[in-house]
Amino acid sequence: MLTITQALVDQIVAHARKDHPDEACGVIAGPAGSDRPERFIPMLNAAMSPTFYEFDSGDLLKLYREMDDRDEEPVVIYHSHTATEAYPSRTDISYANEPGAHYVLVSTADTDGAGEFQFRSFRIVEGEVTEEEVQVVEAY
Repeated sequence: MLTITQALVDQIVAHARKDHPDEACGVIAGPAGSDRPERFIPMLNAAMSPTFYEFDSGDLLKLYREMDDRDEEPVVIYHSHTATEAYPSRTDISYANEPGAHYVLVSTADTDGAGEFQFRSFRIVEGEVTEEEVQVVEAY
């Protein structure tokens, strides 16, 4: 189960809506070993695409060095789908290389009134996708 604050959910959703129609992406870091998302880090979608996201390799290297210095790890890796449901694509699954992370997907397909907004979390380990419950709290 992913336990996350309402403030972090709001930041992810705001980032996804701001970058629409391109996919938004980012990381929420937390203390190593805690499974507690704390620090919101929006990233640039280097692909600048409505159907694909890609972290800039330089930005990603800088982020991992920063997390290492702060004794943090990526607790949540998030991105948006702009026209489809919030479920990992084959590409998303192939790029999922953090087995301990929660992979959060939001769908901004509702931006045009086409459907309900979705916020879902998954574990992706060795190509296996498992949806997990999301518990939104005011504070930890």
